[in-house]
Amino acid sequence: MFPLVTLPDSAASLASSAFWHRVVDALPMTIWTLDLDGRITSTNRQWSCFAADNGALDIAAGSLIGRSVFESVDDEASRNQLERAMALLRERRVPFVRWEFPCNSPTEERVFVMHVTPLLEDEVVSGFVFGTVDITPSHRSRDALLHTGIALAEAIAVDRVFEQVAVQLGRGIASTGCVVALAHGDAALLRIVHRQGIDPIISNASLEERLQGSWLSALAKGHVVLDHSKSGLELSAPLASREGVLGAITAWADAIDSEQALEEAERFLLVVAAQATVALERAWLVERVGEKRRLEAVGEVAVGVAHELRNPLFGISASAQLLQLAARDQTVVDRNVGRILREVERLNRMVTSLLEFGRPYTTHPVAADPELVWDDILEGERSRLDGKRLTLHRTRPQPPVLCMIDVEQYGQVCRNVLVNACDASLDGGEITLASARAPSGGMRTRLTNGGPAIPPDILPRVFEFFFSTKAGGSGIGLALCQRIMDEHQGTIAIDSTPDAGTTVTLVVPTAPESMVTA
Repeated sequence: MFPLVTLPDSAASLASSAFWHRVVDALPMTIWTLDLDGRITSTNRQWSCFAADNGALDIAAGSLIGRSVFESVDDEASRNQLERAMALLRERRVPFVRWEFPCNSPTEERVFVMHVTPLLEDEVVSGFVFGTVDITPSHRSRDALLHTGIALAEAIAVDRVFEQVAVQLGRGIASTGCVVALAHGDAALLRIVHRQGIDPIISNASLEERLQGSWLSALAKGHVVLDHSKSGLELSAPLASREGVLGAITAWADAIDSEQALEEAERFLLVVAAQATVALERAWLVERVGEKRRLEAVGEVAVGVAHELRNPLFGISASAQLLQLAARDQTVVDRNVGRILREVERLNRMVTSLLEFGRPYTTHPVAADPELVWDDILEGERSRLDGKRLTLHRTRPQPPVLCMIDVEQYGQVCRNVLVNACDASLDGGEITLASARAPSGGMRTRLTNGGPAIPPDILPRVFEFFFSTKAGGSGIGLALCQRIMDEHQGTIAIDSTPDAGTTVTLVVPTAPESMVTA
């Protein structure tokens, strides 16, 4: 901040000139010089005003010269700091000394930086130059970032992360409102998942439509995008990690009066966005681990139940078949025994599904083309498609994409969602299978059927264990699909509307570049 000061031969005349005093007085900092004993030899106007305003020296500015600087020091720690700085500089052990200190004014607490350099004459220290700069805004920003890091590090639930982001934005840039938008499905558009301080009259849809351009621009550029709206200054920052795009944050603040303050606000928002990204990924990981443990516990119970049911079901089936043989001429008995056998068969299928769900297995992902897996599944289910006269429209990614998948298990997911799509489709209907590289990273496959939409109250439950809307369904198939996709570090989602039908979206991670090139 200050270089080592060496006075020229004409230093006395220079220091006394009106021009020199005007320059020093115009500086936006306090400056004063001391001799080796700590007596004040000169001050600028800024320091005189500062000393008087803070009660440091209750004397006229003109009478400061010759007074000891230690008269303005009330506490022993500050005195020791000054004396140590002067000793270090007098002995030429350091080129300068700098430290921060708080200073309470009647209205607020402010923070300053003290910077001390030696005055040299013929390479000998003859005095000291003290300067102070007000760093309160940057100190507050730094303090806010520290609180943000601690708060988000403690948040392990997604909702808690969103709440802390809003709180910390209010602390760091005096945000009047904020929204968090995340990528969903194909990640082409971001959807608002959290909002705070926004007029409830404004819908999410209208906000998304207006902010979509800023979000996508922030993600493309990797930095904050500024805009002005009726709500104030609008700052949008990207939420992105090495794994891909997560979403974006937009915060509103009152007009910022300086370029420096604006840059500080942008830096703060970028740091909050980066920390929020890490916190969200951690929260999602905690959710996945919790869900995995829950499914493992369910699987253990399912296996136990399945084993207990299998033997009695076998006995019931055998007895019913013997009874059916003995009652061939009794129509009523034969009809009811047939019903028993059909129900036993249904329960056997459920027992098989329970055993499959609870079977311990380890995923062995390899770099493979998911489209080749779909080729095998479609060929194997050709009779099902033909039986309902369904037309398949297919779009492949160009060029092909290699993904990290366990071919057998991923094929199980593909078969399950295809069978469900066929069952839900109307005779003579259409099914669309479209795959492409997802903007958020990975490969996205969407399977759409034009059958009746899933009711909105049922849609959130489709992945629940033992929940099924199909007659005779076990309610295990989609739960198993979700478990397999979780094991692949991928996702499975279902959207359903009367206009567009039902779409199942599968996203799996792409293979590392090293495996692709190999």
